[in-house]
Amino acid sequence: MTGEPVLSARDLRVGYRTPKGPLWAVDGIDLDLYPGESVGLVGESGCGKSSLGRALLNLMPPGGQVRGSARVGDQDVVGASANTLRRMRGEQVALVFQEPMTRLDPLMRVSDHFVEAIRAHRPKTSKAEAHRMAQEALAQMGIPPTRVANYPHEFSGGMRQRIMIAMGIVLRPRLLIADEPTTALDVIVEAQILDILSRLRSDEQVGILLITHNLGIVAETCDRVAVMYAGKIVEIGSVEQVFNHPKHPYTQGLLASTISLDTTELHSIAGFPPDLVDPPPGCRFAPRCPDVMPHCTDAVPAFAEPEPGHRAACYLYPGAERALTGQASGPPQGQLR
Repeated sequence: MTGEPVLSARDLRVGYRTPKGPLWAVDGIDLDLYPGESVGLVGESGCGKSSLGRALLNLMPPGGQVRGSARVGDQDVVGASANTLRRMRGEQVALVFQEPMTRLDPLMRVSDHFVEAIRAHRPKTSKAEAHRMAQEALAQMGIPPTRVANYPHEFSGGMRQRIMIAMGIVLRPRLLIADEPTTALDVIVEAQILDILSRLRSDEQVGILLITHNLGIVAETCDRVAVMYAGKIVEIGSVEQVFNHPKHPYTQGLLASTISLDTTELHSIAGFPPDLVDPPPGCRFAPRCPDVMPHCTDAVPAFAEPEPGHRAACYLYPGAERALTGQASGPPQGQLR
């Protein structure tokens, strides 16, 4: 990709306090995303995908902390003041949640949701203008203007998800983070939602980070894919590279576990993800890896580049061994403040 990225994350870390000690759900992530590009973020449940998505808006629960750097445009989200974050959310970066009914107030009309959000960011906007902006955003999602006065319960699940996307784009952000946007939707509605996201990329040049378990969706709609495991990105490349020539043993196991019409035998990855309060030394996939070597547990492997634009953090490929000399080892996990 060319030009300036809409998102540039460096050594991004997300930590939570737990009774057993600090848990780093995201541990040293580097990621760039460009205008009009869609990057799929995939991995097992609990690997840190949603934590990463929320960290890009600095939407953390009590006790949660974000460290490192995450620049959206020319502004770093990490360390930004509350006023700066309030301006960025919605106007620079927006988040679409996977459960719209838990995010829409059942006592408020759809129009009221939009008016409240728009005037919170742009206080000088009149109610009439905010109402017009809401109708325009909903029309982009295929929702008739006559439905703007309805309550959330009067819409189907797919329509509510469209409303959430419309709320995300009404202020025309540069970056849209979609966290499982098609969960619990039937395949026809799922296709409609994905078509809407594709149009946002092509028509508005919105950069999209698509967080999902569905590898089929990523294969059909994304330009690149990043594979997360235990808080780290272990492989990243174009969809064609990762799906046709996966390099990391975890990615290979993940793809082998998917089911298609040609599936004759079920496959799975042996073992369980590690405890992130006390992760194993070196490569975190080593305890489950069929290709594990003695030095895999000595240090976290550096990113190797088996082919241009395709990187994998695995000692199977030249370049990953830089970590063994300390050139690529990250800072030790610290205590949460």
